[in-house]
Amino acid sequence: MTEPRLTVDELRTLFLFEKLTDDQLAWLAAHGGTRRVAAGQLVIQEGEPAEEFFVLLSGTISLTRRVGQDDVQTTRTEQRGVYMGATQAYLRDEGVQRRYQASMRALDDCEFFVLSAGDFGALMREWFPMALHLLEGLTLGMRNTQAAIGERQRLVALGALSAGLMHELNNPAAAASRATGALRQRVAGMRHKLGMLAAGKVAPERLDALVELQEDVIERAAKAPALTALQAADREDELGDWMERNDVTGGWDLAPVFAQGGLDIDCLELIKAKVVEPALLDQAIHWIGYALETEQLMSDIEEATGRVSSLVTSAKQYSHLDRAAHQWIDVHTGLDSTLVMLGHKIGTGVEVVKEYDRDLPQVPAHPAELNQVWTNIIDNAVQAMHGAGTLTVRTYRDDDHVVVSIGDTGPGVPEELRKRVFEPFFTTKPVGEGTGLGLDISYRIVVNGHGGDIVLRSQPGDTRFLVSLPITEPASR
Repeated sequence: MTEPRLTVDELRTLFLFEKLTDDQLAWLAAHGGTRRVAAGQLVIQEGEPAEEFFVLLSGTISLTRRVGQDDVQTTRTEQRGVYMGATQAYLRDEGVQRRYQASMRALDDCEFFVLSAGDFGALMREWFPMALHLLEGLTLGMRNTQAAIGERQRLVALGALSAGLMHELNNPAAAASRATGALRQRVAGMRHKLGMLAAGKVAPERLDALVELQEDVIERAAKAPALTALQAADREDELGDWMERNDVTGGWDLAPVFAQGGLDIDCLELIKAKVVEPALLDQAIHWIGYALETEQLMSDIEEATGRVSSLVTSAKQYSHLDRAAHQWIDVHTGLDSTLVMLGHKIGTGVEVVKEYDRDLPQVPAHPAELNQVWTNIIDNAVQAMHGAGTLTVRTYRDDDHVVVSIGDTGPGVPEELRKRVFEPFFTTKPVGEGTGLGLDISYRIVVNGHGGDIVLRSQPGDTRFLVSLPITEPASR
């Protein structure tokens, strides 16, 4: 409850009103009143409708902002005349309900001059029309600028990610194209060698045995264990020597094919025994070599096209073009797709370590927006390590929240910069570097859009961003 107790002379002692006319002060005295609040009581609550404008007359107050699960004090003052509350009631945004931007608590017994938001907005529009136009233009201009820059940043990020995706797609596509061309040549060579074998008047039962042997060789190659580089080199030398002793043309070119296929001297002796006629051994070895190369090339094509399919799937998961905007998600899906999309930036010098808790529950989220958060944090981490280090992505549960920790082994963020990393437009990168998605956007996505929290912990060799997401739908405000 408010009581109209202040006189014109008392109002004039407040620096906010000292230049007003007697008539204006009389209007304030008639429309406003005083309110006493006992020590420890909450005066206004952040996020609630901004219905009143407060001017401190006496006492000490504290202003706090909610950051995740904590209330962070931004102001503590006992200065008479300071004001807070519905300070933007004069803005004429149709349909937009103003809310308190901070919470205010009385630290000792306080007294306020209180004016309703409607009266404060009316007096501002009526008494200070020019100032009001300037303030509205400044406020709306900053808002529009922020929106335009945000859109531009997203376009820049999309361009960078698209370029990276095209780079990633080009490698397997080129590999598949090369393998297809080589496969065509090998199939033609195999047909030619088969014709030569047939022209050599090989007995039908002998040719059948040779075809059966070819199938056995290919099956053996499919099951062959992988060789180390040293083992492969030794195997190639052994096979090359055998082929040279048995007058196989181009033996040293065929040896790597047989070695990669997991074949050894015993297998070559088996082929020799099946052929019997020494004159046909050369054609038989080449024919089986073509068959092995064909299988290997088809495996290369399968691997390359599988990589393309995997990249396309990751891109769809990253963008969520085929899904609803808001849904219950597994955070690991978005993290994995983001790591794939940024593979070209991460490179080979950065080791990626995943420490996932696969038993975590799903969380309600906008997955495409969260992927922007993962993109920005991972990109920052990779740049901080200058292409060499360890990127650790860890997930775990903390009470009723799922926490995603993204850490790097870079030099760390200096203490004087840690409190500024979430400021709009703040960056330590040179022009042209980075995704263009600032950490302020990430902060707004996590805190404002998902009711979560994002904090930075940093020391040399261990920098971590901790993103906390609630496992239940946040209460609507």
